[in-house]
Amino acid sequence: MTAQPDLRLSLSAGAASVAVAGTLVALKLWALWHTGALSIAASLADSAMDLMMSLGAAAAILYAARPADDDHAFGHTSAEDLAALAQALFILGSAAAISWGAVGRLISPDAPVIEGEAAGMVVILISMALTLALVWWQGRVAARTGNKVVAADRLHYLGDLIPSLGALVALWASSRFGITRIDAVVALGAAGIMAFGALQIGRSAWHALMDRQADPATIARIGEIAGAWPGVHGYHDLKTRTSGSRLFVYLHIELDGTQTLRQAHDIGAALRRALLAEFPGADVIIHKDVAAGSDGRPGT
Repeated sequence: MTAQPDLRLSLSAGAASVAVAGTLVALKLWALWHTGALSIAASLADSAMDLMMSLGAAAAILYAARPADDDHAFGHTSAEDLAALAQALFILGSAAAISWGAVGRLISPDAPVIEGEAAGMVVILISMALTLALVWWQGRVAARTGNKVVAADRLHYLGDLIPSLGALVALWASSRFGITRIDAVVALGAAGIMAFGALQIGRSAWHALMDRQADPATIARIGEIAGAWPGVHGYHDLKTRTSGSRLFVYLHIELDGTQTLRQAHDIGAALRRALLAEFPGADVIIHKDVAAGSDGRPGT
């Protein structure tokens, strides 16, 4: 599949994510107005964060697809990490605000009043159905394109089903048994999930901005492919880093010093194609060295 269809598919997932998040924000605003449930407020805040993250993800996909230029020789994929770090900080602030409101309700001597539970439950069920449809489409796009931004956004929306389910339980408990304080407990749980997700996103973005190496499984797989490649006598100085959804690989391979330049080039080019097939979209640079003793002289 060419890069352009991949970009269109990734952008379609981004546009669907923005559309679903915007619809959920509108629905939950209406439900909050009718019910006054803090669990709905937590779910609304989560959907608002989703909308911001989806907008950022769509913009990052589009911006990161720009080719390298004189000012950005390695491309523009770091924009994804900058956007993710900003979103993580915003999510943490929202989680703190929701937690403050939930604790206030729990310690208040007056039980909170929740109304219109049935309408709220209908809204939550609709939001869960829309989220499941979005997750299905994002899964298809991620599988076909290998876009890590879409895959990460999909995982985020899967996690959003938990606060929605909690809000549904809180509304049902209020309607069935008149238990309203469970609403604040659910809100606290949702805030905790939001904070945990924000810390994970922020940590990943920070590591990428600091040029941290790829995960150990990726590095091991690169070494496995390079070490077993025909014509390669060994490899060294394997270095990796990530930027946004892109992987950068720098590798020295050791070749027979008596072969022709064309033969050495073909081995390196074939290995590069194999690494790109394993890690689509990666930037792979391979330096060719003479294997020690292969031409009767020390290797370089």
